Amino acid sequence: MKILIIQQKMIGDVLTSSIMFEALKDKYPNYELHYLINSHTFPVVLNNPYIDKYIFFTPEIESSYLKFLSFIKQIKNSNYDVIIDVYGKISSNLITLFSGSKIKISYYKKHTAFIYNKSIKRLKTPEHNVSLAIENRLRLLKPLQIEFKNILPKISLKKEEIQEAKIKLESFKINLSNPLYMISVLGSHPSKTYPVEYMAHLLDYMIEEKPTAQLLFNYIPNQINEANELYNLCSNRTQKQIFFDLFGKNIREFLSLTLFCNALIGNEGGAVNMAKALNKPTFIIFNPGLNKLNWFGENETITSCAVHLSDFIEYENKDYVNAKRNPRAYYLKFKPKFILPKLNEFLHRN
Repeated sequence: MKILIIQQKMIGDVLTSSIMFEALKDKYPNYELHYLINSHTFPVVLNNPYIDKYIFFTPEIESSYLKFLSFIKQIKNSNYDVIIDVYGKISSNLITLFSGSKIKISYYKKHTAFIYNKSIKRLKTPEHNVSLAIENRLRLLKPLQIEFKNILPKISLKKEEIQEAKIKLESFKINLSNPLYMISVLGSHPSKTYPVEYMAHLLDYMIEEKPTAQLLFNYIPNQINEANELYNLCSNRTQKQIFFDLFGKNIREFLSLTLFCNALIGNEGGAVNMAKALNKPTFIIFNPGLNKLNWFGENETITSCAVHLSDFIEYENKDYVNAKRNPRAYYLKFKPKFILPKLNEFLHRN
């Protein structure tokens, strides 16, 4: 049996969907499992022992009609017995439609239901105390007689990568005997980023509580202005504890550095999912327009913490809609005073 799982776009999605391969290999060790992903997300699933082959959806394919048609033909010629379309957008709809696969599985959507002969309705509340992101992905395996099993995303790092990160930390005079925190400075988009003036307040508080704490910022070179803005808003005392020039220049470097951290703290996004996959505690500040249940499960509360504006003020369904339309207004309501007690508790645990 040959199976293709499609999960395009975001790093966190690609990493989370990788749990499906472990579940499949556990049940059917001889099945051939392929993963269709965007090429830039490959580093988070590199060395995954459950994936037999990767199919890359490149920017060139995405931007060219002819190359996309050729790509669809390539998928069809691969003769997959099963296609599981986790992504469920136009490109993956078309890939699945013309794949020739006998079994086509995806989430139920009225306008695309004709493409799939196995449509799965998403749960709105978890049944197994895990995040909906995990729960609903594993539900896609039900047509293959795979029942729920609590599987978490995992990332494999090579010894060489870990050693290089350690050398880099030592070159910046990081004291690994003192607390070291990775700060998720930015969300996946500016509209999904906690206000920098509020974040600076949280970082100042962290250093007040733990004066020996060392802070690393997670950003990439083209985000240096945003990272600088946050740095400049911090107190002089906090700035001395921020190793601003020490950051992962690519995903694998970020992962290796995060492995040495006590925890990751900051905006919800791909960095959080990667830290979780390294078994690191996380303190997550959720975008007010997102449902926290989608990406944080009850089973995570032992080691991690997630905060959402709805935890502190009265919230209705219309607020999620309005927060997506005007995120800044809702973020400004999400004042540091709400977060600090939970952050204090988290810091003293980690």
